[in-house]
Amino acid sequence: MKKETPHPVVTRAEVEDFLFMEADLLDEWKLNEWLLLLTEDAEYFVPSNDALQGNHRSSLFTIADNAERIRQRVIRINDPNCHAEFPQSRTRRMISNVRIIESSGDSVTVTANVVCYRYRRHERIRRYVGKYRYVLLRTEAGLRIRERRVFLDAHELGSLGSVSFIL
Repeated sequence: MKKETPHPVVTRAEVEDFLFMEADLLDEWKLNEWLLLLTEDAEYFVPSNDALQGNHRSSLFTIADNAERIRQRVIRINDPNCHAEFPQSRTRRMISNVRIIESSGDSVTVTANVVCYRYRRHERIRRYVGKYRYVLLRTEAGLRIRERRVFLDAHELGSLGSVSFIL
């Protein structure tokens, strides 16, 4: 009879450190390094604010990217010819209220509140307020992002401008 090895427990502090590190990579525009935090089958979703719990296959989503589309998004916004992000916006993310919602096997579901300030030349400061929900996988290399959802609290998204960066 094979003895099962228990999965190591992931602590909130480890999750916080991971989310803080991810936020720093995004704020510093180290997007190629950020890509290394994703699993091969990662997904990135930003649902519309009128269907936060909707399915990206049947509801309108601001962003619904699979792993390949995420990589292509990073290539596009890193390109100096990407006028929406050249010069790059300055962003600063504040992460709080980190909670582990579920843990099963190698998978951990976590939520966190976020405020992302975006500074773009000649534009007013934009504030993206909402909640992150992640499905993280424990790997030998550490935590990795299997799914990343951003739920924006704004009642209307038009005033926030284009979302040409990684929220």
